[in-house]
Amino acid sequence: MKNYHTFILLLIIIITSTAFSQEQAHWSAARPDGHAPISVMGDHTHHKNEVMFSYKYMPMWMEGSLSGRNAASDGTIFENYMAAPKKMHMEMHMLGAMYATSNNITLMVMAHYLSNSMDLKTKMGMDFGTQSKGFGDISIAALFNLLKLTDQSVHAMLGVSIPTGDIDQRGNTPMMANAQLAYSMQLGSGTWDPILGVTYLGQSDKFSWGAQLKQMLRLGENSETYLLGNQFRAGSWAAIKLNKNFSFSGSLRYTNLSRIKGADKDMNPGMMPLFNTENSGRNQTDAGIGINFYIPKGSLKNLRFASELLLPVTQSVNGIQMKNTSLATFGVQYTL
Repeated sequence: MKNYHTFILLLIIIITSTAFSQEQAHWSAARPDGHAPISVMGDHTHHKNEVMFSYKYMPMWMEGSLSGRNAASDGTIFENYMAAPKKMHMEMHMLGAMYATSNNITLMVMAHYLSNSMDLKTKMGMDFGTQSKGFGDISIAALFNLLKLTDQSVHAMLGVSIPTGDIDQRGNTPMMANAQLAYSMQLGSGTWDPILGVTYLGQSDKFSWGAQLKQMLRLGENSETYLLGNQFRAGSWAAIKLNKNFSFSGSLRYTNLSRIKGADKDMNPGMMPLFNTENSGRNQTDAGIGINFYIPKGSLKNLRFASELLLPVTQSVNGIQMKNTSLATFGVQYTL
């Protein structure tokens, strides 16, 4: 909780220190730093009848385990569990589209395809792996402009995540054939999840900056008798325009993920840490660096390529969980 308050304070300082920049310029998305870092979703709105299509590839890596803030060895895990996770690689492919029905309302839809793999080790020393892949949940949202000044803007997000992802992914393990895979290996939440957010943007002649608060709420109970934890995220970023094509960005992001409620009856909580819902929920702060390449004219006008790498600065987990090591995002966006 202390880290959360510190991060929010830093966020306010960043916003207030940049919001009154002496350099004034008319806000424009038609520049390399006209969008937030590529990992930020719902960061901008469009003018009436504009359409934007996007594709993002997001690989994430985990290795080792944490108990609270400290490393947890296999020996510690084997005191209470039959298997220990070693490595996990998650890949997300995201297709998105945005359409502005007016200058004040932009609609957004995102579809996801996920591929997950996990390496584990049994208490008896046997190595094995599990995999899952398929389409995830679909998100739809509306972005509403609340404030538009010459060089600053604020917009709100109201959306919902639709439970189209499978939550009954199974695989063979040394302990059981066709075993239910861990919560983190499933492809969706199994519930209709409201999404609320607000985004602030600022821009000067050579710089841009912004901040976003976003909350995903989990409602009800899914068909496997559990409910994923709520997710709160606060992020801020700043970018420098190097020329008409390139910009670099730096970012900070705080994530709070609540515990899972209930439990999947097909998971034995004594089998491995990721089957036990007591080992769920975490706080994490990441720092990122990104690059944008934008084409302002010609036959490929408004085509944008971007990438960002996020690395954990601090992470604290409930119980025993896997340690996040890095998250990358690569994307392409094209506006009509």
